[in-house]
Amino acid sequence: MSRAITVVGLGSGDPDQLTLGIMKQLRAATERYVRTKDHPVVAWLEAEEGVRFESFDSVYEEHGDFPSVYEEIAARLVARAHSAAEGTVILYAVPGHPMVAEATVQILRRRCPEEGIRLQVLGGESFLDEAFVRLGFDPIEGFQLLDASDIGAVAIDPRMHTLIGQVYDTFTASDVKLGLMELYPDDHEVVACHALGIEGQEQILRIPLHELDRVSGYGNLSLIYIPASQDEQLRNRSFQRLHEIVAILRSPEGCPWDREQTHRSIRKNLIEETYEVLETIDDDDPDHMREELGDLLLQVMLHSQMEEETGTFTAYDVIQGLNEKLIYRHPHVFGELNAEDAEAALGNWEAMKAEEKRSKGIQPEEQSALSGVPRDLPALMKAYKIQKKAAKAGFDWEDISGVWAKIEEELAELKASVQQGEDAEAQLLELGDVLFSVVNASRFIGVDPEEALSLTIRKFVRRFQHVERRLKEAGKTPATSSLAEMDKYWDEAKDLERSREMDNLSK
Repeated sequence: MSRAITVVGLGSGDPDQLTLGIMKQLRAATERYVRTKDHPVVAWLEAEEGVRFESFDSVYEEHGDFPSVYEEIAARLVARAHSAAEGTVILYAVPGHPMVAEATVQILRRRCPEEGIRLQVLGGESFLDEAFVRLGFDPIEGFQLLDASDIGAVAIDPRMHTLIGQVYDTFTASDVKLGLMELYPDDHEVVACHALGIEGQEQILRIPLHELDRVSGYGNLSLIYIPASQDEQLRNRSFQRLHEIVAILRSPEGCPWDREQTHRSIRKNLIEETYEVLETIDDDDPDHMREELGDLLLQVMLHSQMEEETGTFTAYDVIQGLNEKLIYRHPHVFGELNAEDAEAALGNWEAMKAEEKRSKGIQPEEQSALSGVPRDLPALMKAYKIQKKAAKAGFDWEDISGVWAKIEEELAELKASVQQGEDAEAQLLELGDVLFSVVNASRFIGVDPEEALSLTIRKFVRRFQHVERRLKEAGKTPATSSLAEMDKYWDEAKDLERSREMDNLSK
């Protein structure tokens, strides 16, 4: 190939750290480009060595995001390589090491082979080298390098030394701070670093996390360091730690009770914990909701751990499957489709769900219209879902008047069954018909019957407990009181509720 681009690294900022080989390349080149002149070595090269560059600083002003800037720089270099005279080598200089946090080089590595351009990448000291020296830690102890723009999307392991690069300004530092606060306490010590290894410019500031965006001096030579910590409280905020704890509980050295459990033995726990979560939602109690969601998550982890022990799947497989499903079923978010409202989004979801079934050899159109309703759902909830599916298939009344007529018909049949002294099974079936027809009414008025009945039960409990309190004040119990007396307190409870409702409305 006659076309070629050579990429060199300018190091972390100290001219003394430039390698002899790179200096030879810089001096010999006749056509030099640099991603940005905002780097101490560039100024030194131009002033002391007479090495001139054409920079791409203007490209930053032409685009509103960094990915577009990097694509444009790479495109210009490729175009210049194509238009250059035979045998010309385009030299492209970047801060630090070309293979460390340098997006333009990664784009060139992808595009140059496609364009028939020979790409040569020569190293240089990276900002990591100076960080290891100036901050005094050995990366073999455990080390992670993160991009400031992705700080909210990665799982940080507090047991590892963490460096965060690309902290260009205070706004970026603020985003980093908020991301770190998801794991670390507000007063956790972090280190803001500027111009590491550059004499007269270096700053190493140890500060509490909440002050991270109050530090001045952020720029191209800035990074943030969080030392490794063995603090168990930090580890306890990670999913990895939860997975580890559950595995320990199920291990031979773990808890005898946990080891004995099977899917079937703790099946009921999954149901109970689900309803305890629902109770906190009904009570609008975030503190208890957090606790109960944890208990529910434990059930998921235990079932997953049991399968991990047999080699079937792990908790991470569960997470992967869920992530892939969410992405696939939301093409209006992660794909090219559009959804202007919730109804359109639900339509996309159902379409992708049907497509998933086809990919597994299941033809949705050949299934019953009532398929897909879990067998063990509570009866009221199951009735509601089955009726919705039947209605979607066209089996429904035209309006709610047909529902009222059906309720009256079924209620009359129940009364007749009881009055005629039919056997218990016949009365049971007639009562079921009444309940099923009432569920149809809830569907027509857009009310969830399970929620409606739950609210009524809570209201009944609240009023009955008021009756018990008032009787106790009078030295009585329901067993030693008349129905008329209890009705009086029941009506009192209703009046108090109405009064509170009126007060709330007036506020």
